[in-house]
Amino acid sequence: MKKSLALIMALVMALSLIGTVSAEGEVYVFWYTFADVYLTSVREALNEAFEAKDIKFIDNDANATQATQSDQINTAISAGPAGLVVNQAESGAAGIAQNILDVAKAADLPIVFFNRAISTDDNEAKEIVLSYDKAAFVGTNFEQAGKMQGDLIGDYVLENYDKLDLNGDGVISYVMFKGDEANMEAISRTKYGVENANAKLVAAGKPELKFYDDANEDKYLVDQAGTWSNTASFEYMSTILAQYNAANNNMVELVIANNDDMAFGAVNALTNAGYNTGNEGDPVIPVFGVDATATAQELIANGRMVGTIKQDAVGMADAVATLIKNMIDGKDKFEDLNENYVQVEGWRVDIPYSAYTGE
Repeated sequence: MKKSLALIMALVMALSLIGTVSAEGEVYVFWYTFADVYLTSVREALNEAFEAKDIKFIDNDANATQATQSDQINTAISAGPAGLVVNQAESGAAGIAQNILDVAKAADLPIVFFNRAISTDDNEAKEIVLSYDKAAFVGTNFEQAGKMQGDLIGDYVLENYDKLDLNGDGVISYVMFKGDEANMEAISRTKYGVENANAKLVAAGKPELKFYDDANEDKYLVDQAGTWSNTASFEYMSTILAQYNAANNNMVELVIANNDDMAFGAVNALTNAGYNTGNEGDPVIPVFGVDATATAQELIANGRMVGTIKQDAVGMADAVATLIKNMIDGKDKFEDLNENYVQVEGWRVDIPYSAYTGE
């Protein structure tokens, strides 16, 4: 009973502070996790963008736990922030996104969601954001990265078909590393990274790519923790290479990863097996990722990875900072946005992707 009373009193105290929020406070930024490599580059760019716009800010790490992030948001509102910027921990969870937005709306706080989808359905996400005039979303066209990756892979395979077909069976076998089972970006990259490549192969009279393991009906290996990590892909790839290798005449001939960190883990496992060492004359299994992180760019430059799809961290940070600053200042949320960003139906801003092969 005492604990319940204490919780009620704490809630009453928090609610009593909601009306005291001032634009003079800090912007509170809530990150799904500090451990994500791509988001680290976004965080660095966003901090610089905030400083350039003279915005005070506080970063919060949810460590990939939605309950932690929700607590952080409730605590922040009690502190009287100028606005909220949310990289939602549980991607695609529309109910959670709506709850976060409702709390911000009750406190009359501008809010920008970014990077991680707030619903698995775009129309639902649109309805959530448009239910509050001081809300917006910054992200990407999540199908675009997978389609561009698939096109890049298809072109590369066609140009190097005979060299890639290590066992001479006329088919290129692949492994796909998926970052998160429920994330819309992961779902689309897993789908189109193969489908678009296959479309190019079939159009050229070649057979479709073949998943290396006939027993795997999903045709991918997923990071069970949902963190898109190099640890997961390294462990998977190491296990694969123990059974599927040149000695057994069934070597995996192509690696596709949802992001560059998982591509990095696969490269490390391949290197341990004598592949993708960067040394002239050593065999290379082509590896493709998404993000164009500094690590991936270095791997590509050293010949240990073939290509990636650039997700513009600086552009995403710039758009987030511009939107939250505009709303804090009472301006139109889309004012002064970079003309290369794509405004979508008054609720979101998409940052375009581009292919990167180091050329």
